[in-house]
Amino acid sequence: MIGIIDYGMGNLYSVSKALERMNYQYIVTDDKNKLHECKGLILPGVGAFRDAMTILNETELTTFIKNEVAAGKPLLGICLGMQLLFDESEENGQTTGLQFLKGKIVKFPGVTASGEKYKVPHMGWNKLNFHQPESALLQNVEQGHVYFVHSYYAVPEEQDVVLASSSYDVDVPAVVGQGNVYGTQFHPEKSSEIGLSILMNFAGIVEGR
Repeated sequence: MIGIIDYGMGNLYSVSKALERMNYQYIVTDDKNKLHECKGLILPGVGAFRDAMTILNETELTTFIKNEVAAGKPLLGICLGMQLLFDESEENGQTTGLQFLKGKIVKFPGVTASGEKYKVPHMGWNKLNFHQPESALLQNVEQGHVYFVHSYYAVPEEQDVVLASSSYDVDVPAVVGQGNVYGTQFHPEKSSEIGLSILMNFAGIVEGR
């Protein structure tokens, strides 16, 4: 069973419906005891980094998630949930994240190096470019288009955590992973068969633990 962490800032319905399509058992809860019983965890997220970390800290979910990951439990962060995996974000002032991955979250500048303006947020379908297609999360996944909605993006200190990227003036880490921690900047639950394949691969990682 996969536990979808409900901290009040996630697109819980679409993630849970995607798991239902896979016929995979899941639970949506903020109950740490119930989440502890799950084989894997999904951390969704929609909204601001600072607000999300405030809630996770106040509810002691930050400590819980870190302990579960340290014990070897697979974790998948989605959209804002992926950004929370990094050290810090500049959104609404510097805020410390979960610190699983080294790097920071910064805002799209909205202006190219040549001075041309472009739209922020990055919203819509964009192509994945695989860097590590051998990753368990990307096995048998098509290198096609997925659905993004975000104004901030990750700048990792170590490029080997980037499993796939997309281009939106800058290189955007689209899929990240290190050890038993994974993340997608796009919404796999809204990304048709490609997104479903990635969620199925995560379920496989969970079952293979």
